[in-house]
Amino acid sequence: MAKKTGITYEEIVRQVQAGDFKPVYYLMGEESYYIDRVSDYIVQKALTEDEKDFNLTILYGPQTTGEEVVNAAKRYPMMAERQVVLVREAQTLEHRDVLAFYMQDPLLSTILILCHKNGTLDRRTKLASEIQKAGILFESRKLYDRELPSFINAYVRRKRLEIAPDACQILCEHVGADLNRLAGELDKLVLAIQAGGQGRAAATRIDAQLIQDHIGISKDYNAFELVSALAVKDVMKANKIVKYFDSNPKNFALQPVLATLFRFYTNLMLAYYSPVKSEEGIAAWLEQSLWQARRDILPAMRYYTATKVFNILDEIRKTDAASKGVGGQKTTDGDLLKELIFRILH
Repeated sequence: MAKKTGITYEEIVRQVQAGDFKPVYYLMGEESYYIDRVSDYIVQKALTEDEKDFNLTILYGPQTTGEEVVNAAKRYPMMAERQVVLVREAQTLEHRDVLAFYMQDPLLSTILILCHKNGTLDRRTKLASEIQKAGILFESRKLYDRELPSFINAYVRRKRLEIAPDACQILCEHVGADLNRLAGELDKLVLAIQAGGQGRAAATRIDAQLIQDHIGISKDYNAFELVSALAVKDVMKANKIVKYFDSNPKNFALQPVLATLFRFYTNLMLAYYSPVKSEEGIAAWLEQSLWQARRDILPAMRYYTATKVFNILDEIRKTDAASKGVGGQKTTDGDLLKELIFRILH
């Protein structure tokens, strides 16, 4: 069979949807979201509900060995075209190397799925080499922050909905790169729209108000809006948001806010070095959408010098250190943020 390297989640889904099953799938990586989705989708498409009773075997790495996995894989299906052997926590599987010999002549009526989370299989090993010859070696990596809007938009499109750009950014900043949690929050919003809550029976677009109503993130007082205020040095708006954070400690955590600010000013610093100074050129240089660049980065370039941005990044680092007790100060998170915002704006 053809060797598979660098295959994507979408490519695997398309193959399985078309009935093109491989004898083995080794799903590994730091991002559990895609590992779970791929394994569940293969099981769903490979077997009917009735067939699962006799032809779905689920094993757990800590409780089994490579030899037992091979024995299960060599069994023939009962009253079905194929069987599925699913190994969870494969990273803890003892005698895993014996699987390499099975991969050299896998039973074509068996689909063997091994789920290896929080790490990867050394691609230099014989096992990795044999897996790539026999089937699929898939690495599920963590997404970068800049990739989250694409993930959100694709997820929402699959539900036949849209999401407003500002609502998308609010979710990115609030939830971050935890895809399982992000998908869960998006599912809440999809259900809210489908249920027609708050008079939204005909809605097809997720907006900031819907997020506030069903997830509890204020559409006006959040890290995304704070960045927007700082970008144009809107002192009044920035201070209102900081005051809101300080008055609502349950809805405020300093570290995520600092991470958002640091990311914004890092991108702003990079924008000064863009080889193409047009709006499109700067957006491409930062790997952002044109909407993102126009909303915050491009206006901020008119209000801040590169030297000021360099100093701001240093202030953010100092605030982060102080929040972790460096220097022995006992300043509250709210006061630390107030001091930081003052230094940014003045």
